[in-house]
Amino acid sequence: MQTRLRSEKFFDWFNTLVMLLICFATLYPVWYVLINSLNEGTDAMRGGIYWLPRVFSLESYTTVFKNDGLMTAFGITVAKTVLGTFIHVFFTAMVAYAISQRELVGRKLYLIVGTITMFFSGGLIPQYLLLRDLGLLDTFWVYIFPAMFSFFDLIIFMTFFREIPYGLEEAAKMDGANDFSIFVRVIIPVSMPVVATIALFHGVYQWNDYFAGVIYVNDPNLQPIQTFLYRIVALSGSNQIVSTVTGVTKTVTSQSVKLATMVVATLPIVFVYPFLQKYFVKGFMIGSMKE
Repeated sequence: MQTRLRSEKFFDWFNTLVMLLICFATLYPVWYVLINSLNEGTDAMRGGIYWLPRVFSLESYTTVFKNDGLMTAFGITVAKTVLGTFIHVFFTAMVAYAISQRELVGRKLYLIVGTITMFFSGGLIPQYLLLRDLGLLDTFWVYIFPAMFSFFDLIIFMTFFREIPYGLEEAAKMDGANDFSIFVRVIIPVSMPVVATIALFHGVYQWNDYFAGVIYVNDPNLQPIQTFLYRIVALSGSNQIVSTVTGVTKTVTSQSVKLATMVVATLPIVFVYPFLQKYFVKGFMIGSMKE
C-alpha cells in the first residue's frame, strides 16, 4: 500500500514538473521579447538580457507610437478584425442553419461540394485574378469578402445546431416567427458558446493575417499592422529602418523597434481571451427547455 502511495506521489510530482516546464517553454519567449523591448536599444545589442531589462527605456515604444504609419495600420487591423469577424460569424452561421434543416432541397449536394472545397482550391493566381476582376484589390474589402465564409466553421456550427431541441423552433413558429427571426432571436442566443469560439478563431486569424496585405494591397494606408511588422522584420537587417521607417534617436535600434512593434501587435488580441473564455463551457442549454 505504501509503495503504491509513493508511486502515485512520484507521478503527481513528475506531471507537475512537466507542466511547469511546458508553461515555461511557452511563456519565456514572450517574456524575452517584452523585456528586450523595454531595454535601451544600443545596450540591448550587447546581449545578456534574460530576466529583467538592464537599462530600462520606453524610447522604442515612444518611437512606435509616434509613427503615423503604425497607428494607421493599427486602425485598419482593428476595423478588419471587428467587421470581418462579425460578418464571418453571422454569414457562416446563417448558411449552417439553413443547411442543417433536413427538408432543404439539395442539402446533400451542398455538403458534398463544400467538403470538396476543403481539400482542393484554385490556388493563389486564380484567386488573385478573381479579386482583381471583382475590383477588390487595393480596397479594404479585400480583407472581408474572401474570408466571410468557411466550410470548416460551417460544420462546427451545424454540429452544434443539431443539438438544439427542435421544440424551440416549433414554439417560435407557433408565435408567428419566420425562419430569419428564429435564427436571430432563438438560435444565435442559445448558441453563444460556438459563436464565441468561432469568433475567437476568426478574430485571431484576421488580427494575425499579413499575407493579404502583402499580396493584394499596395496602398500603405490600407496595410494592417501585421504587414507593417512584416516590413519592419524584412528591413531589420538594415540600419535604414531607424531613419526611414521610424526616424528616431540613436538610443533606438531596428531590433528594439521590431520587438516593441511585436508587443504592440500582440497584446490587444491577448486581452480578448478572458472576455470570451466564459463561453467555453458545455451545457449552456441545460434547463433551457423541458420536453
